[in-house]
Amino acid sequence: MTQTIFMVGARGAGKTTVGSALAQTLGYQFVDTDLFMQQTTQMSVAEMVAQEGWLGFRRRETMTLQAVTQSSTIVATGGGAILAEENRRFMRQQGTVIYLRAPASVLAKRLEEYPEEGQRPTLTGRPIAEEMLEVLAAREALYQEAAHHIIDASANLQQVIEEILAVLPRETVK
Repeated sequence: MTQTIFMVGARGAGKTTVGSALAQTLGYQFVDTDLFMQQTTQMSVAEMVAQEGWLGFRRRETMTLQAVTQSSTIVATGGGAILAEENRRFMRQQGTVIYLRAPASVLAKRLEEYPEEGQRPTLTGRPIAEEMLEVLAAREALYQEAAHHIIDASANLQQVIEEILAVLPRETVK
């Protein structure tokens, strides 16, 4: 049986891009928890947060994470999914957790190039470069605690995929 592979990391780390490419390579299903929540609620992340607050959004995120977890699936989590200890524990027990790690400057540049405003509400209201520094400082230890493997996400897509394939258990990579 093949386990779930979870992608964790900050906004802009490439969880969706890398996750979907890796799913194609492995012949796995791919689910992005933010997109899944948007499709099931017919609301953007920003609208969910506006309606339910961050607490309500995080509760919904936990339920979604558990609902989409199944074998032969790659799950791109929201950047804050690791904030709940329950989620970190769940992912570590249910599969392999890959932390896509990139410097704040790289994340900020990616987010500026592809803003997707409705999908990515600002967490601090500050300029994106400052926000990413702050978010990484607050979450780095949690990403590391959740992760089985830490991958340099500032490399190009092909390099990132190859690095992940190299660390996955043999039975995962057919």
